[in-house]
Amino acid sequence: MKSITIQEILDVKRDTLALELLTPGVPLDRRASDPDVSSPGLALAGYTDRVAEGRMWVFGETEMAYLSTLPPEKARENLARLCAFSVPAIFVTKGQPVPEYFLEAAREAGVPVILSRRSTKIVYRRLKPFLEEALAPSTNLHGSLADVYGVGLLFVGESGVGKSECVLDLVERGHR
Repeated sequence: MKSITIQEILDVKRDTLALELLTPGVPLDRRASDPDVSSPGLALAGYTDRVAEGRMWVFGETEMAYLSTLPPEKARENLARLCAFSVPAIFVTKGQPVPEYFLEAAREAGVPVILSRRSTKIVYRRLKPFLEEALAPSTNLHGSLADVYGVGLLFVGESGVGKSECVLDLVERGHR
């Protein structure tokens, strides 16, 4: 399964998503292998039976407003429970202030917290397609392609075995 480091995501998306790392010192070599990013929703309130392991979280205004209704220790406890699910990174959107207890819980679990000045909608729209492309299965083949009477023929094989010569020979014979 393909994966991408949080550092690679930061390097590529820093400008388009106006990203700022809020947890310096937390290693950025954690890997994301799930192209989906999620809102913590019910998991933030304590229901964690259906939490997807290894998925990055996006905290928008709703999640941050919910946390502000809790006593700081309860909010920290809920965050620590979330971070125990091998979260590669947490994104906070709209440049919202992030309380120190939030950063402490993430630091203790080794989860980078990244602030985006962009709206939650824009973060989803720009991050998910990037992750889908970066994590899509791929393969490399050596090949030569020919169009013979409207039919595509793909010759594959190791480098240097004569695929191009076969294609050229077909084209040459077709023009005689």
